Amino acid sequence: MRILLVEDDDRIAKPLAEDLRHQNHVVDIASDGLAGWDYAQAVFYDLILLDLMLPKLDGISLCKRLRSAGSKSLILMLTARDTTADKVIGLDAGADDYLVKPFELEELAARIRALARRTPEVQAALLTYGRLQLDPGRRIVTYDSQALDLTPKEYMILELFLRNPTQVMTRTMILDKLWELDQVSSEQTVKTHLTNLRRKLKEAGETQELIETVYGIGYRLRHL
Repeated sequence: MRILLVEDDDRIAKPLAEDLRHQNHVVDIASDGLAGWDYAQAVFYDLILLDLMLPKLDGISLCKRLRSAGSKSLILMLTARDTTADKVIGLDAGADDYLVKPFELEELAARIRALARRTPEVQAALLTYGRLQLDPGRRIVTYDSQALDLTPKEYMILELFLRNPTQVMTRTMILDKLWELDQVSSEQTVKTHLTNLRRKLKEAGETQELIETVYGIGYRLRHL
């Protein structure tokens, strides 16, 4: 998932973002409500983790603004306020769920999985393409029952193609979906990861390129 974390406390934001990245999520961090609004206008996020108490624009106001603008992102409020009235205000503003600080990372991961099940395109169902299988729940990839040792970016690229089997992806599209906004990356970076992924698939026994080049445009899954 592509996740926007809107949190002004670095002591919370940085370790939380790292944990989410270890789960193969793409995470951008905004340190105030107005920055969160700008990020959400720049790209689509599957999920927004939104602190309630934020400088410049508070979480409730940002949530309302996002929903008024037609945002379809899942929104999970993160706050130290735990009264029923506060939860109702957050949910009425358009949030999908509410998590009280302090919380365990395992609980947040469980909430994210529960929210993801509401959205068909991010459900953790087993993805199969010929002899290739990708298990999003366990983040395991096998080819002909042989486990593949993929880097996080190789895994995310493969999952992106498996979830969009008929779509042609340009390098720019892949960058926009799988790289964070503050990462300095180029189309050559995408090409390098794709080359390494193709090599690993070939070493596992793939005789024809699973991800084929559409010359002058980009890449797509080869038709079986």
